[in-house]
Amino acid sequence: MQDTKPHIEVRNLEIYYGNVPAVRGVSFSVELGEQLTLLGPSGCGKTTTLRAIAGLEKPTGGEILIDGIPVYSSARGVNVPAEKRGLSMVFQSYAIWPHMTVFDNVAYGLRVRKTSAADIKDKVARALGLVQMSDYAGRSASQLSGGQQQRVALARAFVFSPSVLLFDEPLSNLDAKLRADMRIELRDLQHRLGITSVYVTHDLEEALAMSDRIVVMRGGVIEQTGSPDEIYRLPSSAFVADFVGSANLIRGQHRADLSTTETIALETKAGDIVHGMAYGRPVGTEVEVSVRTVHLKLSLDRPSGAVNVWSARIEQTVFQGDFTQVHLAWGGQHLIARCAAMEPIDVGQEVFMTVEPKRVVVLGG
Repeated sequence: MQDTKPHIEVRNLEIYYGNVPAVRGVSFSVELGEQLTLLGPSGCGKTTTLRAIAGLEKPTGGEILIDGIPVYSSARGVNVPAEKRGLSMVFQSYAIWPHMTVFDNVAYGLRVRKTSAADIKDKVARALGLVQMSDYAGRSASQLSGGQQQRVALARAFVFSPSVLLFDEPLSNLDAKLRADMRIELRDLQHRLGITSVYVTHDLEEALAMSDRIVVMRGGVIEQTGSPDEIYRLPSSAFVADFVGSANLIRGQHRADLSTTETIALETKAGDIVHGMAYGRPVGTEVEVSVRTVHLKLSLDRPSGAVNVWSARIEQTVFQGDFTQVHLAWGGQHLIARCAAMEPIDVGQEVFMTVEPKRVVVLGG
């Protein structure tokens, strides 16, 4: 029978600095070969959680298990040293030794472990090949670009064939284009190696592009866990809706008399009726829904359709290349629509806006 035990388990993890909580009862698991991302703003506890898994931060309470074996347990008095956890970590700062060659940087940890020269040669060659740096083995690390240094840092992490790879915002020091390219390469590499990894970032695009699952954190707790598609399409809270891609939040009173078996209706303070979908979530008297800025459609002529068609006034337009961000006044509210590059619309002009009910998502709290 196949073992379905998670590769990593974090149970009720707590980390305090004095009386200040950094992580408050966080629990999640990572399956074998999965890439899980901890996503959230600065100070949310994501890096602290990662460092606790690595053994670089001692928790206050809870448990961390790898392959079902506790590497930290407050109840059992277990705290396995970092070097005995079988993990490798790639940091935001590459920590490359500039006085060494690329080969020596990658080989350093193996030499400290008294690995034979033949094994070092084979393992370093394989690791450099994985990150497309074989031709740079003899080059001084001080002569490398930022992207090349990051590849060396990755090779140094892979060279031990660790059971788990931990990434602490490893691409944040790269320029935008290189960062986008490295996301694809890292994701491909992780798939080819089939290695379990935990990735920390505050960058939404990075998280969506690279993850099998995402854990969204705020204030030391988990707000939502799910696949990139679930997190984006069905945010569970106003925080997730706004942090994971820009969203408009609309509040109103539940209008059960206008709801159907498939949709729910709410009435805003201005008297507009909005139809959306609950997706199995409970609907109270007060309802808050999320509408992604990309799902709000604008037109000068009234579109066909009986629901979710409203009049609004242009407050401001911001041209951003491939799209235009349009700020709208609607029934005492301020909304934003992100539209494909469009002809300029005059400030103050009245337009029609519409959104499909399936794109109007009831929030859970």
